[in-house]
Amino acid sequence: MPIVEVNDLAKTYRVAQKKKVGVLGSLQQLFSPEYKTVSAVQGLSFQIDEGEMVAFLGPNGAGKTTTLKMLSGLIYPTAGTARVMTFVPWERRDDYRRQFSLVMGQKNQLWWDLPARESFRLHRDIYGLDPSFFTKTHDSLVELLRVSHLIDQPVRELSLGERMKMELVAALLHQPRVLFLDEPTIGLDVVAQTQIRDFLREHNRERGVTTLLTSHYMRDVESLCRRAIIINHGRLIYDGTLDGIVAKFTRFKTVKLQFAGEVPTDLAAYAPVHDSRGSTAYLRLERNQVASILAQILDRYAVDDVTVDEVPLEEVIADFFQSADQAASLLPRTAS
Repeated sequence: MPIVEVNDLAKTYRVAQKKKVGVLGSLQQLFSPEYKTVSAVQGLSFQIDEGEMVAFLGPNGAGKTTTLKMLSGLIYPTAGTARVMTFVPWERRDDYRRQFSLVMGQKNQLWWDLPARESFRLHRDIYGLDPSFFTKTHDSLVELLRVSHLIDQPVRELSLGERMKMELVAALLHQPRVLFLDEPTIGLDVVAQTQIRDFLREHNRERGVTTLLTSHYMRDVESLCRRAIIINHGRLIYDGTLDGIVAKFTRFKTVKLQFAGEVPTDLAAYAPVHDSRGSTAYLRLERNQVASILAQILDRYAVDDVTVDEVPLEEVIADFFQSADQAASLLPRTAS
């Protein structure tokens, strides 16, 4: 059964426009303000089943954070409906707020000058958690994230990665059923990113927490999610498997050729050489041409090894983001 249901969700804003500079422009804006309407989310619909970890992707300004804020009840939609665990988020019922968490990589929920332990105790009191339940959950989370030696340090003295681990502990103390993660690894080093990914994967395996994750790091997406929802200009562009993204947004495959000697100088006569290093060449071939072009190359040159791979997801998503305006004109499609 879907635990998150979104139907034709929309959010528009009125944004003030100052068309003239200087004092005259300020006076005109004060007495005769002009506005334009900006559509952050436009007719968005999707469902998420309980226990799923779903990537929520799109270029900057696509409407991802706005959508998460509506699903968290922080802002009201302009149109459409949404239900999370049978609750309407923007009704802001206490029963709902006790069962979800929102973690934003660029926002802090912990008290800056206090040790994280004190913020955890504050969360315990806010949520009215049973002391034994709190202690058990707290100790488990702290152990999984390996931060027991840090919880008595003021938050301001922690590194960015350490602070994010503390943010996750605070967000999960009341054991929410739904977790909204908005760029949880932004700005973190590779080690911290890996530790947080490992924790989220293990926590989902143990607790079955339904997770909607936004991230520009494709390693996060590939490590944690099997399904992705892509939006652009507030509209649904894709909803399906990660493998389906590659099939939908690129028609190429990457071919790696290991030659017996140096890469032949006339190899480009058969196909464009994407990269060349010593005796290794990388080709970017149309899917339907891989077999025929490889047959010609193998017939002429001494090749020690051949590898045919899909274009890496990170490259596909980057290309998609760069051509976002063109992608926005595509009709929404749901992959099976």
